[in-house]
Amino acid sequence: MSTLSRRRFIKASGALTIALIATGVFAGSAFSADFPTAKVNTTGLAVTDKTVKVGILHSATGTMAISETGSIQAEKLAIEQINALGGILGRKIEVIQEDGASDWPTFAEKAKKLLVSDKVAAVMGCWTSASRKAALPVFEKENGLLFYPTFYEGLEQSKNVFYTGQEATQQILAGLDWIHKEKKAKTYYLIGSDYIWPRTSMKIARKHIEQHLGGTVVGEEYIALGDTQFGSVINKIKLKKPDVIYAAVVGGSNVAWFKQLNAAGLNSSKQTMLTISVTEDEVLGIGGENLAGFYSAMKYFQSQDNQENKKFVAAFKKRWGDKSVIGDVTQAAYLGPWLYKAAVERAGSFDVDKVQAALPGYVFKDAPEGPVTVEENHHLMTKLRIGEWGKDGQAKVVYTSDYIKPDPFPKGYQ
Repeated sequence: MSTLSRRRFIKASGALTIALIATGVFAGSAFSADFPTAKVNTTGLAVTDKTVKVGILHSATGTMAISETGSIQAEKLAIEQINALGGILGRKIEVIQEDGASDWPTFAEKAKKLLVSDKVAAVMGCWTSASRKAALPVFEKENGLLFYPTFYEGLEQSKNVFYTGQEATQQILAGLDWIHKEKKAKTYYLIGSDYIWPRTSMKIARKHIEQHLGGTVVGEEYIALGDTQFGSVINKIKLKKPDVIYAAVVGGSNVAWFKQLNAAGLNSSKQTMLTISVTEDEVLGIGGENLAGFYSAMKYFQSQDNQENKKFVAAFKKRWGDKSVIGDVTQAAYLGPWLYKAAVERAGSFDVDKVQAALPGYVFKDAPEGPVTVEENHHLMTKLRIGEWGKDGQAKVVYTSDYIKPDPFPKGYQ
């Protein structure tokens, strides 16, 4: 790398990308002349000698915007850093952003636009399983490539998707094992938003509680997405007195859910809760005082104490402001563009089939959460972490598992 290029890079990218270069992870960036477009783009994607177009498809509006804004910011940060390094095969990434607007048919419509009209080489996007399920037939029909960042229920594997979040065995089963052992929990009250991910997740959770932990589910409730009235379910919880509330309430509903719990006196001094849907992004709206002492089961927390994460947090805040926060899905979204870059460069091509084949087996050593490995089933081998929320809106990591290989189709849970 020339002195001039290094100066430009330092100015544009910040500490995190400097570290990646220093370790040699992305050293020796390719030049487009070394990879002629006619040879690296044989299927008519939006790839020129100078640019490659990539889509970002998340909810910038609607009830899910509270959760998905961080993903948009993380993906844009990663793309800016990649471009500062010279791009992918010497081509700068151009972003086409679409708004799924918290509406599942809209995700399918926008996915088709990105793949068919814009001919993007890859898409970073979706958040809820409902949005992913709506868009998936489009990606499979058009042979598009989706990097999906959210923890989800599993029971899916597509050659057109790389899942950078956790599936159920890595989050649900491992988290329940921890709360059962740590809190001697026997009774559980399940609550989630009313769509595919919470319902499937609770089906898996119930089987694990009843068949493997010897516990009892004393209640199960689903609240319409975006609903803010939790009085009835809170009264039921008070009556049942479960050892653990196991929660998968998503989006803006979380603000009302936790504030109403606190107002009803169901804080952590009286009630244990383990949630699989609350990250720092949601806590920013909820307020740390409303869930202090409750737990989340995630693979990443902003407070993780390692050098890669410290550099990532610093770069994120420099780009998006000191008050910005980074949650589990935000970090997983950040991995997407970097994994895409690695896949294309391993393949020496932008052609989707070649990119798909090139990524399994890749180890991203400098991921903020710690090293992750892309498995043959397009999921990541990673760790579970349990975070205890503080009033400052940050979580103290109280448990870290060993690496858990992804198993999206666990026997006995389908």
